[in-house]
Amino acid sequence: MRHTRSHTKNRRSHHALKAPAMAVCKNCGASHRPHHMCLECGFYKGRQVIDLVAQKKARAERIKAKKDMMKAQAEQIAPTEAEAASEASVEEAIDEKKS
Repeated sequence: MRHTRSHTKNRRSHHALKAPAMAVCKNCGASHRPHHMCLECGFYKGRQVIDLVAQKKARAERIKAKKDMMKAQAEQIAPTEAEAASEASVEEAIDEKKS
């Protein structure tokens, strides 16, 4: 049987999203989910669970190393401007000989 619009909306009245509850970190004052570690400082219940500073530093080093590697590979693959200019002059010389 068909449901009227009002009946459908009444049924869906409980589908609204609710804002998550937040707690305040005792170490740094940032907000985090209750019963979870603080994502800013890595503390839970007054003790350090994860050293986030070291993790962020290691991540930054990995990203920098990857960028350097990609840059080196790009330089090896792509011809330099001088090589491209010399190739163009060789092609022009070939075209002139054909003419």
